[in-house]
Amino acid sequence: MTEPAAKPTNAPGATAIVLAFAAIYLIWGSTYLAIRFAVETLPPFLMLFARFFSAGILMYVFLRWRGVPRPGAREWLGGAVIGGLLLLGGTGAVGWAEQWIDSGLAALIVAIVPVWMVVLDWVGPEKRRPTGAVIAGLVLGLVGVAVLVGPVDLSGGGRMQFIGSAVVVFGTLSWATGSVYGSHLPHPSSPWMSAALQMTAGGILLLLFGTAMGEWSRVDPEQMSALSLGALAYLIVFGSLIAFAAYVFLLRYEAPARVGSYAYVNPVVAVFLGWALAAEPVTPRTIVAAAIILTGVVLIVRHRASKTPPDVPAVVPIAHDGEPGLDSPEIPCATC
Repeated sequence: MTEPAAKPTNAPGATAIVLAFAAIYLIWGSTYLAIRFAVETLPPFLMLFARFFSAGILMYVFLRWRGVPRPGAREWLGGAVIGGLLLLGGTGAVGWAEQWIDSGLAALIVAIVPVWMVVLDWVGPEKRRPTGAVIAGLVLGLVGVAVLVGPVDLSGGGRMQFIGSAVVVFGTLSWATGSVYGSHLPHPSSPWMSAALQMTAGGILLLLFGTAMGEWSRVDPEQMSALSLGALAYLIVFGSLIAFAAYVFLLRYEAPARVGSYAYVNPVVAVFLGWALAAEPVTPRTIVAAAIILTGVVLIVRHRASKTPPDVPAVVPIAHDGEPGLDSPEIPCATC
């Protein structure tokens, strides 16, 4: 058995810890609304290309300057596959859907990522059978989404809201697939470099997909609002660099389960900000659905973590609101 890695002895002060938690709670929770503002006048896939490619290149250059080894071709390929599943399939779905659905609705749907992880573990090569509590969480998550979306009018705007919600559900499956199986692909030993590769390669895939979707015809500098451009800058600097750094910092000094608590906070922050800053409605059905989904997520994450052997540290994710994960993320953030 291997001994779990010891936490660094030069622990930071309480203020630094509090600020880091505030970053992953508030910034990652706010990225859903930032995406909604960005796609008001920017095409979603090209906007996300600008976000992730810029952040990935900046991180890659910085790491190479600090002496981190250059990744090989196989590591770039692994980064492209994971980046495609997480960023194109996962965050790309959220960005596209938020042209028609509220940011709070998208955040709550993304919270079902652990449901897909349970299913993929169950049907995958490891045949990891879920416990009764985990199955209860899985059922609650699916029921919560059904309550959240509810009966819709399949004509006009109601039809696009239904399609947008379905696309986000597909995106959560893509994100979960990249999270569960990503650790089996070649990746650099440095998690920072792994994230840089995923963002850079995922950004290129977003560019190619956006081009294939004809998004360049929608790029009009005269029509780009200051709000959309400001939201994009916020996503690059705060969502993809500052909050990510805070997350990695916390994993060095705090228990993974405590750090992973952001997965319960982000949807609440997203719903509140959507209501306060974008006049997104918070109906009784939304509140009930949120309670059901988050209860299911708590059951799944806590009971799966309790089965982790004592000599193996539990793995917590990076990415949702959409940041690329470490080896095997367990909690969602499809737009981070």
